[in-house]
Formats: sequence, structure tokens, C-alpha cells
Amino acid sequence: MAKPEMYRHPTRSEIIELAVAEGHDADIPGNAGSIHQVHSHTSRPRSLRKKHESEKPSAMAIDKDVEKGDTAGSISSDEEAADMNEEDPNVVFWDGPDDPENPLNWRETKKWGTVTLVSGITFLTPLASSMFAPGVPQVMATFNSTNDMIEQFMVSVYVLGFAFGPMIIAPLSEMYGRLPLYHSCNGLFIIFSIAAAVSTSMTQFVTFRFLMGCFGGAPMVLGGGTIADLISREQRGTAMVVWMMGPTVGPCVGPIIGGFLTEAKGWRWNFWFVAIIAGALMLMSVILMKETSAPVILERKARRLRTETNNPKLRSKLASDLSPADLFKFSIIRPAKMLTRSTVCLAMSVYIAITYTYLYILFTTFTAVFKSQYHWTGGVVGLSFLGIGLGSLIGQFGFTYFGNKTVNKHIERDDFNPEHRLYTMCVGGCLIPGGLFWYGWSVQASTHWIVPILGTGLIGFGLLMTFMPATTYLVDVFTVHAASAMAASTVLRSLCAALVPLSSSKMYKAMGYGWGNSLLGFVSLVLIPIPFLFIRYGEKIRARSTVKL
Repeated sequence: MAKPEMYRHPTRSEIIELAVAEGHDADIPGNAGSIHQVHSHTSRPRSLRKKHESEKPSAMAIDKDVEKGDTAGSISSDEEAADMNEEDPNVVFWDGPDDPENPLNWRETKKWGTVTLVSGITFLTPLASSMFAPGVPQVMATFNSTNDMIEQFMVSVYVLGFAFGPMIIAPLSEMYGRLPLYHSCNGLFIIFSIAAAVSTSMTQFVTFRFLMGCFGGAPMVLGGGTIADLISREQRGTAMVVWMMGPTVGPCVGPIIGGFLTEAKGWRWNFWFVAIIAGALMLMSVILMKETSAPVILERKARRLRTETNNPKLRSKLASDLSPADLFKFSIIRPAKMLTRSTVCLAMSVYIAITYTYLYILFTTFTAVFKSQYHWTGGVVGLSFLGIGLGSLIGQFGFTYFGNKTVNKHIERDDFNPEHRLYTMCVGGCLIPGGLFWYGWSVQASTHWIVPILGTGLIGFGLLMTFMPATTYLVDVFTVHAASAMAASTVLRSLCAALVPLSSSKMYKAMGYGWGNSLLGFVSLVLIPIPFLFIRYGEKIRARSTVKL
């Protein structure tokens, strides 16, 4: 029987790959350890370890130029490799390759049941971001508001929560494990969903929507790591595709459900519906889910063995030398440094933020557009989101097929570099402005409703073909610190998607749907050269990088 990947000593590339899935950087110890030597066999206190380690360059203290692929401080020398393989009786690890405590050795039904639950939760929380969009006019009437800015903000404020919640959830999960964060965030998400359903003022409603977003982002932070904990590399791709369907398709499916639910029961039932489904999923997760984080499981095992054997020197092999303060510092400061000091990270994050913002501009205006231009009423309004949903779904599969085909071709030639990820982005970037022009002028001319729906489908396809390659490019460029680069991109896109749509109604009133969407299209046209420039000059740009972390 082959050894589980967590039992043998993983390679540097495997550590990086697993760290990205877990949502942290590869110099922070995770299920496969760290790319830096962690002296978990020492029993000295942290303060003494710091004093001792100051006598030689520390892996955590060495400046690394992440865009140049500098691997200073990583496990590379024979001496370090030998040290990693050193047998130490005080190091606690799995009891052989078949240890039942290792989540990779759990029963298949238990593993895939957990993946199914996590995927369900990850589908629900993005769905809740836009589900009540068709009911916005009812909400405005309930609270006697005519403020256009509030009308847009009540939809996008949920995404603002996505910018702040994960920055705290991620480091907490490194310290306390995934399960406590799942349960606590799910519970708070349900509480604030109910609070939104019974809101008595616009202020209460917007505040509770924001808090729903803060805690609703938890499964998107934790889900990839849970899948990596449970599923072997050979099967992980399938599980990740299923899990990614939530953030991709959920926001587009939500308004379709919400349109008919609002018509039948009123806008408050959108939140009761979310709370009921989230409650059922939470009940199932409390009963069925177990902790999957290897560092946390091994730390509990080491604690138990220290008590049973009265040996205080026992330490988990995956123990971290990082303090809680360090984890928070890396989770917050690193993404900010990368966003402000890296040309690659800034350019890709801005591109992603603008395209993601277009999605929420459309989400916040579809209801008004199809009511005023096509006189759609009731639950039928929710069907206006169908085009962008199907386009996004097709884009997801299109990127997976063509992106992998292109990358594998260059890997076989042994000439692969991160810029090869951007070929599909060139296609997506060209489709977005075309879709915006198509949608805007067909609505302006009041053509048959299928025409603008097809235009939004083209936009959805282009968005996914742009968003996905840009994200994977950041992973390939920043490798060890890929999670920080992705966090920087996530924060910027969430802020833009929450705030920019506030002016969309005024834009359409001033310019009309044709020229309003054309303005967005012209901005997209300006962005088109970015992937082409990086394909040609990206390697030189990275070579001149000055980002030190």
C-alpha cells in the first residue's frame, strides 16, 4: 500500500500546492509542514529558541523576492533534508501510513460526505449574496426609502463582508482548526440571516447583511483546505471543481430562486429560506463533521501523550513556531505589501477587481432594467440572471479544458512559465467588452428579451475566462506566498464590488443603458492589453521585482 502523502516527507512543490489549497502561505506550517525547517523536536521555550536561532539566518527572517522565485530559506540542502528525516523519539506523528486518525485514511463515505457538506455550505453563502436582489423594490417600500445609493448598497454590502471576515477567519483556523470556525461562523451566519429577516429599519438591515457576508465567507476560506485534508492528489481536482461551483454559480442562481420566493412570500422569506437551509446544513455538520486539520489533530495527540507518558518534551511534527500575533501579521500585512509593491499583483488584482465589479453592477440593476424595459413582473424577474449564470458555468468548464490543455503542452515541452496561464485570459478579456456593448444597446433599443440575455451570457463567460487564469497566474508567480497574493486580490475585488455599484443607477439615468454599458465596455477595452503585455514581458517584469517579504 502506498504511503499517504502526509506520512512521507513531501517535496517543496507539494508543500506549496497543499498550502495554497489550505489558504495560507507555504512558510506557515500546515498539513505537509513548512518549506522552512521547523524545529519541533526542541523542548526549549519560544524565547530561548529565538535567541538560539538569531545566531544564524532564520528561515522566517531571510528576505525573499517572491516574484523572482527566490527560495532562500527553503528546504534545499542535503543537510536540511537529512535534518528533516532525522528520527526523534519526542516528535509525534502518524502511527504509520494506515493510521486511522489521519483524515486521508478515513472511510470513503465519511470523506466524501464531509466534502459534500462543505460544498453545500459554500454554495449557499454566495447564493445569499444576490438571492434577494429581485426583492429590492419591496425592501425599499417597506422602509420608505427612495435613496438610489442605498438601493444598490443593500445588495453589494454582503460582498464588503467578504473583504474583512476572511482576514480574521484564516489565522484563527491555523490556531484552532477548521471545525470550530465552521460551526461558529455557520451559527453566526444563521443568527444574522434571521436578524436581517426581522429588521425594522434600513440601518439594521444593511448592518446585518454586512455581518452575514463577514461570516458567510468562512467556507470559501476553509473549504479548499478541508478538501486537501481529506482527498488524495489524484482525486482532489474533481472535489475542487465541485466545491468551486458554489462561488461561481451560486450568485447567479440565487436571484432566480429569490424572484419567485419574493413574489410568493415577500422579501423577508429570502432570509428565512437561507437561515432554514443553513440551519439544516449546520445540524448535519455538527453531527457528521470531524476536525480534519493535521496540525491540530497531531497537537491534540501530542497533548494527550504528554499527559499519559508524563513526558513534557513530546511535540507534534507539524507544530508551528509562529505566535498568534505572527499569524495575524502575515495574514494582514503581507497582502497589503504585495498589493502596493508588486507590479504583477497590482495589475492582476485591478483587472480582477474591475471585472468582478461589473458582475455586481449587473446584479444590482438587472431587476430595474427588466422591469422598466421589458415590463417583467413577479418571480419572472429573477430569470434575468439566467444568462450570466449559464455563461459563467460554461466559462468554468472552458477554462478548465483549454487552460489545462495549454499548460500541459508547455510542460511536456519543458518550457512552461507562469505567463502561459494567460492565453485564456486574452480571450476572456476580449469577450467582456463585446458582451457589455451587446447587452447595453439591445436593452436601449428594447429588442426581444433573449438578445440582452445572450449578451449577459457572453459577459459571464468572459468574466470566468478572465478571473480564473488571473488567479492561477498569481499562484504560479508567487508560489510560497501565493495565499497572500490571492488575499490581496480578494480584498481589492470585494471592496470594489461593494462600493462601485453604488453609482450604477445614476450612471444609467444620466447616460442611458446603451452608453452606460458602453462606458464599462470602453474601460474593459483599455484592460485588454494587460495579459498580452505580461505574456511578452512578464518574465522581465518579475526579474526586476523588488518585493521583499
